[in-house]
Amino acid sequence: METNQPSTAINLGIRPKCLENNTLGNKQVLVLGSTGSIGCNTLDVLAQHPSRYQVYGLVAATQLDTLLQQALAHRPKVLLVCGQANWQAWQSSERNALLRARLGYAPQVLSDADLPALCASPQVDVVVAAIVGAAGLQPTLCALQAGKRVLLANKEALVLGGRFMMQACQASGAVLLPIDSEHNAIFQCLPAQVQAGQAVQPQHGVERLWLTASGGPLRTLPLADLANIGPEQALAHPNWRMGPKVSIDSATMANKALELVEALWLFGLPHQRLSVLVHPQSIVHSLVEYADGSVLAQLGCPDMRTPIAHALAWPDRIQAGVNPLNLAKLGSLTFEEPSLERFPMLRLGFEVLRHPEVLAPIFNAANEVAVHYFLHGTISLPSIPSITMQCLERFAGVGVLNLDDALDLDAQVRQAALDCIKAL
Repeated sequence: METNQPSTAINLGIRPKCLENNTLGNKQVLVLGSTGSIGCNTLDVLAQHPSRYQVYGLVAATQLDTLLQQALAHRPKVLLVCGQANWQAWQSSERNALLRARLGYAPQVLSDADLPALCASPQVDVVVAAIVGAAGLQPTLCALQAGKRVLLANKEALVLGGRFMMQACQASGAVLLPIDSEHNAIFQCLPAQVQAGQAVQPQHGVERLWLTASGGPLRTLPLADLANIGPEQALAHPNWRMGPKVSIDSATMANKALELVEALWLFGLPHQRLSVLVHPQSIVHSLVEYADGSVLAQLGCPDMRTPIAHALAWPDRIQAGVNPLNLAKLGSLTFEEPSLERFPMLRLGFEVLRHPEVLAPIFNAANEVAVHYFLHGTISLPSIPSITMQCLERFAGVGVLNLDDALDLDAQVRQAALDCIKAL
C-alpha cells in the first residue's frame, strides 16, 4: 500500500456535531476493503441492524463510484482512499460536494498516511479487516494493538505476521474473530471455554481440525487440460462469489494452504493435527474432531453473511439475511481426499506448515505475484506453483526475527517472483 500521499487534516477523536444525535450507543464499525466482496456483505449485515451498529468509516482504493454509493447509503463519518492516484482522483472530483448535498455533511476523506490512526481511533469499536493481500497486515495489526474487536477476512495478514498478530492480541486484550467461512466454522465448533484469539488447550479435548474445500472450478478437469486454463474459467467458482485473487487461490487451492497457516496461528494446534477435506457442496464449512470420537461440524448455505453476522454479534446471534438451509432438498453431502497432484499449491502448503514463520511469507508473496500475472494472461496456471516452489527453495534459509524481517522478506520474494516470470 502506498503511504506517500499528503495527510489530510485528521480528527479521529472528536465526533462531528452534525452526527452527535445519530448514535444511540451502537457499535461503531470500520470496514477495511469496503468495496470488495467481504466489505459489501458486511455492509449488508450492518444495514439490517441500524440500532445495533453504525458505519464509522469505509476504506477502499480503486472502486471510487462504489465507495460513493456506500457512503450515501451508510452515512460514515470517515472515508479513506488508498493509493495516491486514487486519493487525488477522489479529491479532484465532485464526490465530496455530492456527499455534502445529499447527506447534509461531508465525511472526512483521509489518505494512506492516516490509516494506522484510523484503525486505532477511540471512536472505533469494531474493525473489519478485508483488505486483500499483504497490504492488510499493518492496519490489522494496528487495530489489534489498540484492543479492538477485529473481524479478520484477510488471510495474508496472519500468514505474513501470525506470531506478531497473536502477541498483539494477547497484550492488548483485542478480540480476534475469523470471518472466512472455514475458521469461523471451527471457532463455532470449539468449546465455549476457548476465547477468541486464544489457543486451544489440551483440556479442551480437541484432536484434529478439518478444513473443508470445495475443490473449486477445476476439481474434475482432466489434469492434462490444466495448462490450457485461462483466467475466465479459473474464476468461475461453482459456489462462492469472491474477488479475482481469492477466486484464483480457490482454483489452485492456494487458499487452503493459506488457511492451514491461519489455523495454526489462530488455534495453536501442531501442524500434524490440521487436515483438509474436499466437500464440493460447500455446506459443511469445517469440522472439529474430539478425543472422545465426536466430530462437530458447522453447516450453512454458502453465504459470507453468516460468518460475518456471527463475528459481529458474538457471543450473541443476529439475523444475517441468509436463506435457511434445507438439507432434505439438498439430498446428499459428499467428501473426498484432496489430490495433491491436481493441487500442488496445497502440497506446498503442508510443507510450509513445518516452518510457517519463514516459509509462509515466501509462499504468500510468490503466490500473490504469480496470481497477478496469471490474471493478466502473462503466465499459465501451472506456472503459479512452479514460481512459488522456486521462491521457497531460494529463501528457505532466511531468518525472520521480527515484523521488519517478515516485511523485508516479503519484498525480496516479490522481486524474485518477478524475475522468475521474466525468465519464463
